[in-house]
Amino acid sequence: MHERILGAALPSVMALAYIGDARHSLFVRTMLVERGICKSGELNAASLEYVTAEAQAQMARRIEPYLLEDEREVYRRAANSGHLNKPKHSSAADYRAATGFEAVVGMLSYIGDEERLRYLLQMAHSDGDAPKRCDTNNAD
Repeated sequence: MHERILGAALPSVMALAYIGDARHSLFVRTMLVERGICKSGELNAASLEYVTAEAQAQMARRIEPYLLEDEREVYRRAANSGHLNKPKHSSAADYRAATGFEAVVGMLSYIGDEERLRYLLQMAHSDGDAPKRCDTNNAD
């Protein structure tokens, strides 16, 4: 359990998912630059592989066994929220899992637990690729 949220009021799970969407997007963008993708068009195309409901649902399944009790509760509440609008290109189950994933990321960001946030995002994105650095001479 996170000490910082015991007895603290958190925003709604949809507000947490909104924050989590932004934090996850920033993590993905940083990760891609660190892997050596430096041109804006390539960055935008590559980021789409990570920010779809389907991709985030896979990440949610990857980190689910490691969620703490309060993270699991936020995930469950967000995934079961009745206010979800399913996009055209994903299943309802994937969209719900992605919303839960974003809410957990948002909660950790909101309470300022950067270490736990970084741990879960790195685990969610673990794929064995060795990071590369951008060559600033070739960047857009």
